[in-house]
Amino acid sequence: MQRFNKVTLFGIPNCDTVKKARVWLDSNNIPFVFHNFKKDELSAAQVDIWLKKINFETLINRKGTSWRALTDAQKNEAETPAGAMNLILANPSLIKRPVLQIGGDQLDYVGVGFNDQLYSSIFLEK
Repeated sequence: MQRFNKVTLFGIPNCDTVKKARVWLDSNNIPFVFHNFKKDELSAAQVDIWLKKINFETLINRKGTSWRALTDAQKNEAETPAGAMNLILANPSLIKRPVLQIGGDQLDYVGVGFNDQLYSSIFLEK
């Protein structure tokens, strides 16, 4: 099993997908830090780090209730990276969860969502 120098899982604790990711990491003995972005907040610098690795359109969950609650003007704002960042910072519930970040200063991986096969390919395969 490959070891990673720093694994951080971002999300909210009551999200079912985040719960599944946390259980998977624990059951596979992958040490990680959980960052509750509602309680611990989320900085523009952190979101900027993600947006250097993944597309802003991937980061926003356009299927959730938070997205549906937005006005059309707010939804239009999400069509640009700067607008998406503003919306995410104002309403972290718009983020597709969980966000998995691996690495310290030099990030090895940033991705969103969870499924067994994805995490197995990241952590268990060489």
